[in-house]
Amino acid sequence: MSSPAELYDAVRDEAGTVLIGNEDIIEGLTVSLLTGGHVLLEGVPGVAKTTMANLFARTTGLEYQRIQMTPDILPADITGTNVYREQLGEFELRKGPVFANTVVADEINRATPKAQAALLEAMQERRVTIEGQTLALPEPFIVIATQNPIEMEGTFSLPEAQRDRFQLKLTVDLPNREDERALFDRFNSDPGLDADRATQVTTPEDIVEAQDAVAEVYLDERVREYILDIVEATRESPDILHGASPRATLAFLNAGKARAAIEGRDYVIPDDIKSLAQPVLRHRLVLTTDAQLADETTGEVIDDVLGAVSAPGAEEVSAAALD
Repeated sequence: MSSPAELYDAVRDEAGTVLIGNEDIIEGLTVSLLTGGHVLLEGVPGVAKTTMANLFARTTGLEYQRIQMTPDILPADITGTNVYREQLGEFELRKGPVFANTVVADEINRATPKAQAALLEAMQERRVTIEGQTLALPEPFIVIATQNPIEMEGTFSLPEAQRDRFQLKLTVDLPNREDERALFDRFNSDPGLDADRATQVTTPEDIVEAQDAVAEVYLDERVREYILDIVEATRESPDILHGASPRATLAFLNAGKARAAIEGRDYVIPDDIKSLAQPVLRHRLVLTTDAQLADETTGEVIDDVLGAVSAPGAEEVSAAALD
């Protein structure tokens, strides 16, 4: 199973045996996995953020490690350290939980900036330096961090450099009544149901093949210009103090290709980029004081940016891809 579309369908369907709804979260996680990105999951307590990450790891067959981020956690607790073995008379490297395919940093904003920074090298360079020794991380590799948007006591805001390393920020919303009723009935009939019940539906080798397929997806020049227009508009908007970085431009590029591939296309259309605008930009933009005082949200400002930028015609892009 090397087709990105088949891989996504299998993961989504298997995850759906435990949870109901939130297909957009599974899609976003798949997009980032297939493009070497990382995901920030935000939602109120009890919406199954950690369970989704666990489900995703189990269905993809990736090694999974969860790090409970707390104010007293140290960088060495994340990356690892050298431990002296008295019986051998030498130091032995003890790798930390970051040495896994899927690393879940639960409640990342509860860790101090120093501990948060322990993930920077891993997320960008896919390696970790422990006491002068540089070690490569396994492939595929994805960091999924969770945070609670309503409880600020005892938390540390992620600095811009940290936020910018997340390809996507996905928001986990409360379910509607119909989905919650279905979830209620499912767990009422099977109280022991959890992520451990999910079965592996793909392999790391399949994922690497799917990543190669995503890299070959066609990106028309008009879509490239559309991405650049959106990014530039964030830098010129009177409501935005700090616009999107070049890393955001690359996030649009890579995530756009992945979304097209899991939709079964070998070319990117403008709607791929539009659908990714919120998750790519919402954690990167810093609003002006005036915009904040006017109670404008980042989501509203992104919608304004999209409305101000002309999108190329999907028919023209499709025709160019088929030529």
